[in-house]
Amino acid sequence: MSQKPLVLDVDGTFLRTDMLFECFWAGLGRDPIATLKTSFKHVSDPAKLKAELAEIAPLRVDLLPVSTPVQALVDQAKAEGREVVLASASHISQVKPLAEHHDLSTRVFATQGRQNLKGSAKADALVEVYGEGGFDYAGNAPVDKAIWKHADHAYVVGDAKSATEMRALGKDVTELMGGWSARDMLKSFRPHQWVKNVLLLVPLVAAHDFSLNTLLLAMLGIISFSAGASAIYLVNDLLDLEADRLHVKKCTRPFAAGTVPLQVGMATFFGLAALALGLAAALSPAFLGVVAFYMTLSLAYSLKLKRMRWVDIAVLASLYTLRVVAGAAATGIFVTGYLLVFIFPVFLALGCVKRLTELTLATSDERLPGRGYGRPDRPDLLNVAGLGVVAALVAFFLYSFTDQAIGLYKTQWLIWVAELPLAWWMIRMVRLGWYGKQDYDPIVFAMKDKRGIGLMLMTMSIMFYAAGLWHQWFGIG
Repeated sequence: MSQKPLVLDVDGTFLRTDMLFECFWAGLGRDPIATLKTSFKHVSDPAKLKAELAEIAPLRVDLLPVSTPVQALVDQAKAEGREVVLASASHISQVKPLAEHHDLSTRVFATQGRQNLKGSAKADALVEVYGEGGFDYAGNAPVDKAIWKHADHAYVVGDAKSATEMRALGKDVTELMGGWSARDMLKSFRPHQWVKNVLLLVPLVAAHDFSLNTLLLAMLGIISFSAGASAIYLVNDLLDLEADRLHVKKCTRPFAAGTVPLQVGMATFFGLAALALGLAAALSPAFLGVVAFYMTLSLAYSLKLKRMRWVDIAVLASLYTLRVVAGAAATGIFVTGYLLVFIFPVFLALGCVKRLTELTLATSDERLPGRGYGRPDRPDLLNVAGLGVVAALVAFFLYSFTDQAIGLYKTQWLIWVAELPLAWWMIRMVRLGWYGKQDYDPIVFAMKDKRGIGLMLMTMSIMFYAAGLWHQWFGIG
């Protein structure tokens, strides 16, 4: 039985994440200007960059996701009485607390001063202390080959090519599971959220324009908006790593759980953003402007605005309303101001419902992580949601007297009848949020709620009947 120390790389090996990128995104959330300034200033000096980012955004090492196979290896080594040592290119101010938290050796090897402890520099430091072949080493990347060559036994995490190369050199190699999957990456896109982009179809429904060309333009717009939204979801998840890990459900998100590397998420963000803006530019300059504004506002929301009480709800309502504007811009359909005046308070109410649900389902009276609300805010949120419901219904009623409504709907009084199931739906959503009986996202919940869908279909059916569309399509009425 070997009594040689087991030396572990940290980023991507012991941890299913990278502490440098963890610091970068935590810093963007806390002090974006200082973080960006530091990153650009020291991009060519990794040691200095890591030291300053660690100072801007100290990490909670107890929340960082640990690799299950590597943890099993650690437990086995401890049971055998072996020393387990962390050796990392991350800064020593982070590696030491990590080792202490997991009850590992007090001796750590990490970046400090002007030396970035990576590759050959790490190998030299380990050989100086333990001697040639005097330690076993676990790593996860080609850069670790410089250390494996001097180790007695190589533990290779998720890098089959490097494992093969080490065996060819005559090294004893044990492969451990690692890496990430495309399925987990797709999960980080939140494809279930794409259903929100059916709001781009609202202008078509309002104008009763269901021509094939209009529908095609709207579908291309939905694809562009979905790519743009997913790009921002990635950024949001990267900024919310600590808050998500403290959340009862969000802790399973790919970046928070460490199932997808942060670097991969960053690269994918740029790819999705390019797709969204490129497709938007192909549709129309107006639609490009809406998508660019939506992504900018969403980014501002992720960076700062979502932490500001009441401002966050107004921004959420604006982001939903922009989807309706986007549908008009993509198809060239005119949108009356009454439609926007109706839509905005609807989503203002649903934004309050979102926060009500989170507070009702919270396990303590403390303020929500990364948000400015606590349970004492529930009555105020309920009041604002109620105001949103009333404002939306008033706007809907006033719309029935406009020239556009008179031109589209032959039977005006049926528009007023259509308000009844609409009001029922909105009041029901607020009530379910108050009692915590729906999903954390009310829009996603609404798309799956059979009773709510029935109420919305009832509203649309009455309005289509009032417009004479049932007779036009099916000879009914």
